[in-house]
Amino acid sequence: MSDAPPSEPSSPGAGASAGRPDEDFFARGPETGGELAGLVAETSEGGQELRRRKATGAGELRREVGAVLRLPEGHVVDPSDIDVERSDDETMIINMGPQHPSTHGVLRLMLELDGETVLRTKPVIGYLHTGMEKTGEELTYVQGATNVTRMDYLSPLHNELVFSLAAEALLGVEVPERAVWIRMLMAELNRVSSHLMWMATNGMDLGSTSMMIYGFREREMVLAFFEKTTGLRMNHNYIRPGGVAADLPDGWEDDVTVICDTVLPRLDEYDELLTGQPLFRQRTESIGKISAEEALALSVTGPILRSTGIPWDLRRAMPYLHYDQVDFDVVVGTYGDNFDRYSIRLNELRESIRIIRQVVERMPTGDYRLQDKKVTPPPRARIDESMEALIHHFKVFTEGFKVPEGEVYVAIESPRGELGCYLVSDGSSKPYRMHIRGPSFVNLQSLPVMMRGGLIADAVAVCSSVDPVMGEVDR
Repeated sequence: MSDAPPSEPSSPGAGASAGRPDEDFFARGPETGGELAGLVAETSEGGQELRRRKATGAGELRREVGAVLRLPEGHVVDPSDIDVERSDDETMIINMGPQHPSTHGVLRLMLELDGETVLRTKPVIGYLHTGMEKTGEELTYVQGATNVTRMDYLSPLHNELVFSLAAEALLGVEVPERAVWIRMLMAELNRVSSHLMWMATNGMDLGSTSMMIYGFREREMVLAFFEKTTGLRMNHNYIRPGGVAADLPDGWEDDVTVICDTVLPRLDEYDELLTGQPLFRQRTESIGKISAEEALALSVTGPILRSTGIPWDLRRAMPYLHYDQVDFDVVVGTYGDNFDRYSIRLNELRESIRIIRQVVERMPTGDYRLQDKKVTPPPRARIDESMEALIHHFKVFTEGFKVPEGEVYVAIESPRGELGCYLVSDGSSKPYRMHIRGPSFVNLQSLPVMMRGGLIADAVAVCSSVDPVMGEVDR
């Protein structure tokens, strides 16, 4: 390197055009008197990055190690009261992800290690940056389901359901009975497909390639039925404000019965393959433990909360649709570890099949969507026969329908926990504000508590047990 300092480019663009990297992207070495010490790319994420202990305040450090989940405003923590005392030269901070396959390619976990023991964990998010909530404020209520269905792409029908329920609450309408039962059928089938995907990928994360193959095999049956019903395997835009897009196809009872009759006995095979397997139990029992008090303080829901022994399931605690008319059990655990979360999802598959069978038996006849010209478009056949129907169809899909002023919050039980939709209407055909309470986003807060004191070898298993879907986190 020349003794003369490099010339400063007039702007980042000028530096790039001259073939010289912009200095802002590289670290300066203090020993060189401010000159470029080397081409060391800076990867700082700012305030959300895990900093060295000497640069971390006592309160923040206590929260990061899981010793304190909430601090009263103005509360001062004594630095000497931190229960995990280490110095920077005894530990190291490493990245796990975002490129790591077990962190879904878009989740970064910063870990502070003492040897192989995890002392602190900090999830760093924002690598997917979809911006779906802001996008939803530029789409009409008719178009809204096409947007939210892409958030949690493993349970898209639940996203469509919660958005539709919120819009219908603002409209003050009730959908026909058949539409309610169809929604229940599709939501529970979606829960089955989502949990099967988790069984498959969790098996792969723990070294069981057989479980990966079996889980995808059974899930394929559900996706084939979705394609037959909605036209798509995912991102369906099937559940819409006012009902559903189309009626169930001919022979749907037989298709659903075959799914139930096939998946249920194969769950017993999964049970035999994994539950009693010594290595699987060693990788899951007493690993990633979280207490009921910690889970409640972090607002965790879904299988993680139920694994601590709290029977909180919105289908039972705050019934929506017709869940109060079907018989099923809320599965809970005891220890709040990886094994409990695995057992809960395995048994929730059985309970969902139990619900699906009841829905098939009780499915009523009638309309599959609301017969209100202001909300739903006319039947396709009418467009070729009636000018009024053609105009109506055109206005619904170009302008949308106007929703009365107001605000509402609706929550349902998705495969990952409480999925909520907060809508504010200003009386137009587009939401003034939309916010989604994504369970994956909230549940990620539990990772530092679960990983604290564990081994780096268990980090993948703990992360998998949370079952995060990053499209819902970075929405």
